[in-house]
Amino acid sequence: MPACEDGQADASHQVAADYAGVVTQTPLAPAHERRRAGTGAARHPLAATARAYLALTKPRIIELLLVTTLPAMVLAAHGLPRLAVVLATMIGGTLAAGSANALNCFIDRDIDALMRRTGHRPLASHQVSPRGALVFGAALGVVAVLLIGLTTNWLAGGLTAAAIGFYVVVYTMLLKRRTAQNIVWGGAAGCMPVLIGWAAVTGTLAWAPAVLFAVVFCWTPPHFWALAIRYRDDYARAGVPMLPVVASPVQVARQIVRYSWLTVAASLLLWPVATGWVYGVLALAAGAGLLTEAHRLLSATRRGEPGKPMRLFHLSNSYLAFVFVAVAVDTFVFYR
Repeated sequence: MPACEDGQADASHQVAADYAGVVTQTPLAPAHERRRAGTGAARHPLAATARAYLALTKPRIIELLLVTTLPAMVLAAHGLPRLAVVLATMIGGTLAAGSANALNCFIDRDIDALMRRTGHRPLASHQVSPRGALVFGAALGVVAVLLIGLTTNWLAGGLTAAAIGFYVVVYTMLLKRRTAQNIVWGGAAGCMPVLIGWAAVTGTLAWAPAVLFAVVFCWTPPHFWALAIRYRDDYARAGVPMLPVVASPVQVARQIVRYSWLTVAASLLLWPVATGWVYGVLALAAGAGLLTEAHRLLSATRRGEPGKPMRLFHLSNSYLAFVFVAVAVDTFVFYR
């Protein structure tokens, strides 16, 4: 790692060399996890199969998507939306995200097997067949689109289909293995729930959900790059050109700071567009915390230290949840 910014050119060459060399190494398969999974499957085959298919959907990722959906619906309704609309949108959104994640696992099963972080996934550990994962993912997607389209409106249904298609085709198939900007543009799929939630309530789109879309869009790169710093060797081994693989630590940290500032700026733009002072104060406080942690990482990398990217990763999760909860709180304060 470079001791100062003047060493970035040499560091970049070293990063590229490390990347080229590590890709040729023997895959590091998580054998102990596979043995443990196999033992459990032998004792309780149906339960193990159900858990494997559930794992394909990446439930922890879905939770964060739903956190952004409901506040967008509350803002759209100027209060609590109809319960039937909320249930249909949240259930449909869960199925849609599960579909996209399962299809992502199907496409990425080769590189998942090469990475310590993903080697335990059902396809990489042979708990689920590729055909089973493909059929499961496609079926979830069809049900999700029909559920949202038939119970809310077809604008929301169409946006749901677009979100699944964008994540699977644009991000997973076209961008992920080809460019270090993969998560920047591919991350747009994760922004779609705010549009879907707004459309489900109103049947239209407006400036407010567009701003919320921008918040999540700008937030995604620093959030994911912080994680990618921690698992840089994994991505290098699998040949995935995430930014921390192909750029020096200082360059990555600079990009994280830039996108963190953009995230906070986008969040504050919602203040004059659709919210009151309660949201503004809370968003300012949350933004200060995010920016402080991003700048700490940059300062550490400039000193040649590893920094604490996972602290930023976890903080960014809390930041996004806090900002969207602030949207709902502000709505109840000013529209009750």
